[in-house]
Amino acid sequence: MDGLLETTRGHAVTGSTTDINGFTPDAIVVGAGLAGLVAAHELALAGRRVLILDQENRNNLGGQAFWSLGGLFLVDSPEQRRLGIKDSSALAWQDWKGSAAFDRLGAGNEDEWPERWARAYLDFAENEKRDYLHALGLRFTPVVGWAERGGTVADGHGNSVPRFHLTWGTGPEVVRVFREPVEKAEGRGLVRFAFRHRVDELITDDGAVVGVSGSVLEATDADRGVATGRDVVGAFEFRAPTVLVTSGGIGHNFDLMKQYWPTERLGPFPKHIIAGVPAHVDGRMLEITEQAGGRIVNRDRVWAYTEGIHNWDPIWPDHAIRIIPGPSSMWFDADGERLPAPNFPGCDTNATMAAILKGGHDYSWFVLTESIIEKEFALSGSEQNPDITEKDLKLAFGRIKSKGAPGPVEAFKQKGVDFVVADTLDELVKGMNELSRGGTVEVERLREQIEARDREVANKYGKDAQLHLIRGARNYLGDKVVRVASPHRLLDPAHGPLIAVRLNILSRKTLGGLNTDLDSRVLGDDGAPIPGLYAAGEVAGFGGGGVHGYNALEGTFLGGCIFSGRAAGRAAARITGGNA
Repeated sequence: MDGLLETTRGHAVTGSTTDINGFTPDAIVVGAGLAGLVAAHELALAGRRVLILDQENRNNLGGQAFWSLGGLFLVDSPEQRRLGIKDSSALAWQDWKGSAAFDRLGAGNEDEWPERWARAYLDFAENEKRDYLHALGLRFTPVVGWAERGGTVADGHGNSVPRFHLTWGTGPEVVRVFREPVEKAEGRGLVRFAFRHRVDELITDDGAVVGVSGSVLEATDADRGVATGRDVVGAFEFRAPTVLVTSGGIGHNFDLMKQYWPTERLGPFPKHIIAGVPAHVDGRMLEITEQAGGRIVNRDRVWAYTEGIHNWDPIWPDHAIRIIPGPSSMWFDADGERLPAPNFPGCDTNATMAAILKGGHDYSWFVLTESIIEKEFALSGSEQNPDITEKDLKLAFGRIKSKGAPGPVEAFKQKGVDFVVADTLDELVKGMNELSRGGTVEVERLREQIEARDREVANKYGKDAQLHLIRGARNYLGDKVVRVASPHRLLDPAHGPLIAVRLNILSRKTLGGLNTDLDSRVLGDDGAPIPGLYAAGEVAGFGGGGVHGYNALEGTFLGGCIFSGRAAGRAAARITGGNA
């Protein structure tokens, strides 16, 4: 069975529909992304009947998670210990607290529940998360990545140790381990899908949410991620004791992003922005849930990236790919001035964002060598990492040992509009200025800064903070072997050619959202749970309405969907009757 409700495919549904072709749901899940699948999995395990609605087709099951690199944040894992990484709950909380910078604390304030979620999530990441996922069949690669490294003080922002556990199979595998049991539950009659069903309203009765209504969109067989039409061909209304909103964030709704963008903190909203998520990530359910009484908190907390490049082979409109860099590229603003510490690659996303935007431009530059791009450039996205996504050991080992940039990176270097490759600095700067969006790079000023940095390479000590970062990173075996190039002079022809990459701002995650308690129940303005209403994943700020605070430690987005989706599914199952 394909799971699409035949009575609503291209036809209007009228009246109050509780029984759907003999199927009476205990719970309605709005959104078939990762959080929705996790919640549905937990509900089905408890014998509850689940109706899952999504405005896209079945090809998009798993939502944004499918496109991800599949990184998961774990604390004191076997993978860390095998690499000599000494992690602990105390260190993890120190890093999380220093990064989140919760400043809206106190009973009833916006960070009250996010902080509770953060403590609960770290406990999950240390004690349950790996076993929970391992039992579902998920495995990790042996090298733990070191993302969002910070770069200032011990109790400030950033990961003190590597915690980014890369899924063997990337995002599609994270989706698979939940999709398959949900589809098996579908086969047993516990789960129904209603694709191309766009929820327009949460139905309330005496303060409780009792169902959903909305529009049936024209059917489509479009491939995953491709923007689809919004022609309405019918209407629907479904009711159930519980409704779980798992609809994602606002990453492709630039108007909404601009409305809540924290200009004072990050600088002006970029005039040119590209989309790290598909077009259906529109944030509609936030306002719809707010109209039903739900409280939205921390609207101003966003997580956009500064290392975006235009996809030369786009799937969705304004399709962006993020470079996930090692620490060695020199980073310059649009006018060719080196960004100050801690604005080095992979260190502090929001600090670097502010440095770029407050400088008056919406782009910046990496300057690097062929030796650096070969070892240090990874691209976000499951489709950009075929060796890990397809679980191809031979291809993965070949990527580490081979000369030259990885295939997907080389394709961008050859075909991407943001790349300049040259044998001399004069030629490089000429190409950079041809790609300018208002900035001007002076070749002699750029040369002066690069040569100053290159002189520091002669000794294993010095005063250049970025070189200290590089050398410190190479003390970690994982970075030394697969991630960080040996320090060298950028203007040394032996490491050439020179490469410049124009870095654009790309949208990704929204860190604020629906205020929820630890059972993922949506709270109203009075702080009390709204009966029958739950939220999980990005729409809930990955828990509480902002579990990350102002800064994310990476590997925490998929994990937040899993943790909050699990909480929502288990809590909803406790208050509904079983039909199995």
